[in-house]
Amino acid sequence: MKLLTGNSNQPLAQAIADSLEMSLTKAQVRRFADNEIFVTIDENVRGEDVFVIQSTSYPANDNLMELLICIDALKRASAQRITAVMPYFGYARQDRKTGGRTPISAKLVANLIERAGADRVLTMDLHSGQIQGFFDIPTDNLFPTPLLAADIRHHYKKVDDLLIVSPDVGGVVRARALASRLGVDLAIVDKRRDGPGKSEVMNIIGDVKDRRCILFDDIVDSAGTLCNAASAILAAGATEVSAYVSHGVLSGAARERVKSSALRELVVTDSIEGPQLADKDGKIRQVSCAGLIGEAIRRVANDESVSKLFD
Repeated sequence: MKLLTGNSNQPLAQAIADSLEMSLTKAQVRRFADNEIFVTIDENVRGEDVFVIQSTSYPANDNLMELLICIDALKRASAQRITAVMPYFGYARQDRKTGGRTPISAKLVANLIERAGADRVLTMDLHSGQIQGFFDIPTDNLFPTPLLAADIRHHYKKVDDLLIVSPDVGGVVRARALASRLGVDLAIVDKRRDGPGKSEVMNIIGDVKDRRCILFDDIVDSAGTLCNAASAILAAGATEVSAYVSHGVLSGAARERVKSSALRELVVTDSIEGPQLADKDGKIRQVSCAGLIGEAIRRVANDESVSKLFD
C-alpha cells in the first residue's frame, strides 16, 4: 500500500500517514510557467494499492485537476488499484438540476474521476447521499459523527441539557444521527433561501428554551445560515449556541461573520486545510479526521468492513 498526496491538504495527508505509521510516496506536483499541472512520481508503484489523498476545496478546479493528473500518472505507472481519497468532495452541492439549463456538476466530477482511472473513491460526509450513485465504482462515504460526538462529550461533560439542531430540513438525518449517538433531543430550523449564500430563518421546530444548542451541518461556506440560525435560537430562549460542521469552506467574509455572531464557537474538521481558521478569540476550532480516514484506508486495503466504523 502507498499513500500519495497533492497540494490541497498536505498537513492532513501527513497526519493520515502518521496514523498508519507510513511515509507519503515521494512525488512532485508542480506548475509550469503557464500554470499547467505536472506530476512526477518518484517511487515505483507497479502492482501497488495506491491511495491518492486530495480534497477538491479552494481552488477547487486546480485541486481537482491535480487529483485527475495524479490518478492518470498512477494508471500509466501500472498501479494495481487506485483509490481517490477525497476528505472534501467539491461540487457536491450541484447534485441536481435547480432550474432550466443548469448542470449536475457533481455527476460530471464523478465521471471525470472514473475516466481518469480511479478504481475506488473514499470520501467523507457527502452533501447528499445520492452522490454515491453517481459513481459506477465502489464509493465509501465516511461519517464524522462518532468523531464529533466524542469531541462534544469531552468539551461539554454533561449532555443532559444539550439539544442538537439541524439548520435546515435537508440536514435532519445527519443531525438525528448525532443526537441519537449522544442520547439527546433534536430540533430543526425551518428557513427560506432567497438566493445562493442567503437565507432567512422562518421558524424553529422544537423547544430550545433553557437548552444549550449545537447546530450540526455538513458545510459552512458563507456562514450566513449558521449565524442567522444561532440568533433565532437564542431569541427563542436558548442559553447558548455552538456549531459543529464537517467541512469548513469559510469563503469570503465568513470568518468575520462567525466572529461577530451569536455563536459561542464553531468546530470544523480538518478535511479542508485552514491554518487561517485560528483567531485570537478562539471562536473557530478544528478537530482532526486523520485517524478516521486512516483507519478507513487500512480497512479498504485489507478488504475489511468500513461500515463497522460507525456501529
